[in-house]
Amino acid sequence: MKFSVLIPTRNRLEYLKYAITSVLQQEEMDFEIIVTDNCSEQDIKGYIDSLQDPRIKYFRSEIFLSVTENWNAALNKSSGDWVIMLGDDDCLMRGYFSTISKILIHFENPDFIYTSGYIFGYPHVLPLHPKGLLKIGGNASFLENQKNCYWIDPLTARKLAQGSCNFKNSFAYNMQYALINRAFIEKIKIHDQFFHSPYPDFYAMNAMMLKGARILACPFLMVAVGITPKSYGYYYFNKKESDGICFLKNTKIKEDLPDLSPILLPGPDMNESWLYAMESLKQFFPEEHLTVSYKRYRLLQIFATYKSAFLKEKKASFKALWTKLFFLERLYVIPIHLLYLSSHLFPYFICKKAGQFLIKILHLNRHFSSKDIQPSVPTILDFFTTIEPIVFNNPASRL
Repeated sequence: MKFSVLIPTRNRLEYLKYAITSVLQQEEMDFEIIVTDNCSEQDIKGYIDSLQDPRIKYFRSEIFLSVTENWNAALNKSSGDWVIMLGDDDCLMRGYFSTISKILIHFENPDFIYTSGYIFGYPHVLPLHPKGLLKIGGNASFLENQKNCYWIDPLTARKLAQGSCNFKNSFAYNMQYALINRAFIEKIKIHDQFFHSPYPDFYAMNAMMLKGARILACPFLMVAVGITPKSYGYYYFNKKESDGICFLKNTKIKEDLPDLSPILLPGPDMNESWLYAMESLKQFFPEEHLTVSYKRYRLLQIFATYKSAFLKEKKASFKALWTKLFFLERLYVIPIHLLYLSSHLFPYFICKKAGQFLIKILHLNRHFSSKDIQPSVPTILDFFTTIEPIVFNNPASRL
């Protein structure tokens, strides 16, 4: 049994070192690390060569690829029976491979394993947590209050994917939470590629939920997802989405997908890329009869525009929005707009409450059980070294 750890990277050598170290310090197992350098300006190859470890395989693109293209490149270079995508600012937790090996003895041949994990936010990255954030668990509704691994019913998994098409997510789409069976990857490839759409994780995680027959839910905290000053999460949470788009280079991916211009509204690119991911899912798996909720997508864009206006985050393009609204949409937008026009008469805290209400009314926030604390260590590698290895207690399977 061989593991492939895929680490696409670009100009984040200081964090890449931590990610690679977290893999190399695992127990002795048959694994490979695939580093796909997306045209970095840093000397990534020099660092890899200095490690002199044949398990690390380095590949460089001489042109700047989109995140989707680079992820597919990493996957296509790998050869393991089991695959995990690890961001270059993330880490595997101690005992990852040994724990997974024990799980696979007791839960035979899953299509993929969905695990729990940590979020490690570096200082000065998340506006609400300037000293950093450590979020423990809380990445999926179906892992809440679970202590043992168990099989997810395929019908339940399909409902999760349909929920994503309705722009209601009950689980995190980060690929770090999935260890995937190579045979399953090959089974659900489309056009000989596993990752598609501007957001390859949104697409792939839901494709796996949609087509998986044997999906194992694992509540153990197996990985730590980093949010650094050089991550997409930084751009997203700090309202620098245009920089995030350049970071992912996902504009051309949209051009190759069906024309959704009649549906699109001004608003966050995250919602738009989510729409393209779900449209790809619908297109590639017609036998599943998925429906993509254009209505809710448009609601998200409308409410996001007004939320930003109420919170005075940036100047809203109401004219561009209004010209694209359908008649019925204008009817319920008018009172919201009138409230906004009078908002200068109210203190900021009232405007903030109005913005928060717009979030709540659409259930935009995921409410998973988690514990948020300030990290006591400066880096994700320090965090890796302080946490005791994962312990697997040989639970019985539950169908």
